[in-house]
Amino acid sequence: MRTIETTAVVTSDGKLAITLPSDITPGEHRVVVVIDTNGTSPSPKRLPKPPLRLASWKWEAWPEESTFRREDMYGDDGR
Repeated sequence: MRTIETTAVVTSDGKLAITLPSDITPGEHRVVVVIDTNGTSPSPKRLPKPPLRLASWKWEAWPEESTFRREDMYGDDGR
């Protein structure tokens, strides 16, 4: 079973026109049609958000040879 979300065109005579991905095999298939009655046009595509602008600081409180590897922080049993 596979879910495909796409838009379709319903003509004035009640026919539904839809384009499926090319990997769908020809033949008879069981389909489920859900009509979203909240609006007749598809929702606009979201624009990508810009990358976060994160600040960085130079920490001088830790000794330079400090490591934070798991092996250094925890014992042999992993805790």
